[in-house]
Amino acid sequence: MTSSDALYHIGFGRGDLGPQPPVLAFLSGDPGRARYIAERYLTGVKKLSENRGLNSYLGLLPNGRPALSATSGMGAPSLSIVVNELVQVGMRAIIRIGTCGSIQSHVEPGSIVITSAALCRQGAANDIAPIEYPAAADPFLTVALAEAAHTLGVEHHVGITASVDTFYEGQERTGSANPYLLRALRGITEEYRQLNVLNYEMESGTLLKMGSVYGFAAGCVCGVIAQRTEGEAVLLEAKATAVENAIRVAVEAAMRFA
Repeated sequence: MTSSDALYHIGFGRGDLGPQPPVLAFLSGDPGRARYIAERYLTGVKKLSENRGLNSYLGLLPNGRPALSATSGMGAPSLSIVVNELVQVGMRAIIRIGTCGSIQSHVEPGSIVITSAALCRQGAANDIAPIEYPAAADPFLTVALAEAAHTLGVEHHVGITASVDTFYEGQERTGSANPYLLRALRGITEEYRQLNVLNYEMESGTLLKMGSVYGFAAGCVCGVIAQRTEGEAVLLEAKATAVENAIRVAVEAAMRFA
């Protein structure tokens, strides 16, 4: 049973977090991933809520520190609601653990991308701060993620992510129900490639802007599951490795991050 201060969307409140409440959350778009992180990497796990499919779990990291594993849902509008409420219940660091598509030939499927900053093309982010406002990850959390990847021997890349609102049109996919792209989107992937952008994903830009505006440490690590220099498809054979690598790095970084 949840406490009386439960927030409307995430379905729990500060009163559900116990006498030593966590200040760090792992945030996944997929509720199954949030559950997997809790069951595989946390101990003493307590289900906080599965309201609206926004699964949230409380547990202990391997070093004994409390942490949340929560679900953002797909896309920046849903993430913005969840992050706002997570901050209300006391989160001071949030690590997004997601998936992405590479747009550089050297960023291979199965590896991970640690986002240092995002090229943010998201409507939700514009409600948080002006379009010119930088979408930058917390530098100390970014270093912790990179050091964790190095320690674990995970192939990783640190750099700029293109964070966009749509999976198909916004990432210049034409093999879908809508093969027609607006003129502004034709050639956008090559343009981003020449700007040394590493990857496409759909949430980090808004998360990073929220971190700076709200005053919490925000970071993002994504497993590479598509190679857009070769095609549009998600490479399912690479997904399990990529996601597991991203989770391992996030958990290790969480234990390093003060």
